[in-house]
Amino acid sequence: MAYEMRKKRAIAVDLFAGAGGMTLGFEQAGFDVLASVEIDPIHCATHEFNFPYCSVLCKSVVDTTGEEIRSRSKIGDREIDVVICGSPCQGFSLIGKRVIDDPRNSLVFHFHRLVLELKPKFFVMENVRGITVGEHKQILQSLINEFEIYGYKVQQNYQILNAANYGVPQSRERLFLIGAREDVELPKYPQPITKQALPNNLTSKKKSSIPLSPTVWDAIKDLPEIEKYPELITRDWVLGEYEKPSNYACVLRGLKCLNDDYSYKREYDVRILSSSLRTKHSVETIKRFQETQQGEREKISRFYKLHPAGVCNTLRAGTDKYRGSFTSPRPIHPSTPRCITVREAARLHSYPDWFRFHVTKWHGFRQVGNSVPPLLAKAVATEIIRSLNVSPFKPSLRYKLGEEKLLQFNISQAAQYYQRDC
Repeated sequence: MAYEMRKKRAIAVDLFAGAGGMTLGFEQAGFDVLASVEIDPIHCATHEFNFPYCSVLCKSVVDTTGEEIRSRSKIGDREIDVVICGSPCQGFSLIGKRVIDDPRNSLVFHFHRLVLELKPKFFVMENVRGITVGEHKQILQSLINEFEIYGYKVQQNYQILNAANYGVPQSRERLFLIGAREDVELPKYPQPITKQALPNNLTSKKKSSIPLSPTVWDAIKDLPEIEKYPELITRDWVLGEYEKPSNYACVLRGLKCLNDDYSYKREYDVRILSSSLRTKHSVETIKRFQETQQGEREKISRFYKLHPAGVCNTLRAGTDKYRGSFTSPRPIHPSTPRCITVREAARLHSYPDWFRFHVTKWHGFRQVGNSVPPLLAKAVATEIIRSLNVSPFKPSLRYKLGEEKLLQFNISQAAQYYQRDC
């Protein structure tokens, strides 16, 4: 019995799942994410494509109950180990227009309600730094108080984690709130495993106890140059010629597997370059991009030109269909005068190449920018696994990815597929 418990795969539920960054990170740490809840049918379809074993509930958490999550998934009456949540952050954002009475801010309390209904051993909530300052801090403290009243202890010294400290070639700071039932051990926050790479780090003589994070060039240099493929003007994939990959790129391409990656293998063709629809730039724009120095912002568009020896600036979703308050610029490629592709953004976000996004650039970038980098989620999930006192294992089961149509739906088609009004 002890052996069976040690070898079990823990059970997780993902609320506000999006395309599945948190889902993937927790799967990589050894969890089976058996249910996800997401209101956007485009995101639901992408999640279903990439996680065929997970039951997707395409609806608002406001209208969802714990009983429904259990009955519509393979969970049934089994105990849930963790409920994870990356709730909408626009209302809390330090960049977007911050509105204290933004209705999206109340969604964190529906997360609280579902945690109480599902009774997991642990919960993890991710959000932007903005929830820790000003009037929004009151919302966060109220949420913590509510959890403590109903039998959950919470890490009071909640932390802001930077993805660059966990093997991701991107500077991205996010709050992680971790809680546990009173009958289990409260997990710790993960210790940094990398130091953010900066262009001057490469010539620095100072020694660090941890290695530098992967760089922009580590992430994307091996990818085929999209300008060589006219097919990518009208579709998002091609059989491409790759260059020699870095260690980081080897892992994302599926050429190398990390010892601590406990995710399910997916069946896909490693030769395919996907999520790489080209962007048509004007002659004037191309000239401005060429004249912009690496690591600087282009003066008119304010787009940031990536430095190959540094990390990417924070990738953002930009304006959403609910009520966008800012438009997010896409970074400029470090060596080619163009904006980066969705696949390049995904590499900079630590998504493996088998993971697919919606075929359009708008939805694809929204899915990347809205999501938690999988390697950052994995670092947090690994601490939950430790507190569960289970030993994760590599599953032998391989999954086929979903039907291509799931990535090609427009909003009406996706809503009809999930039988909900858009």
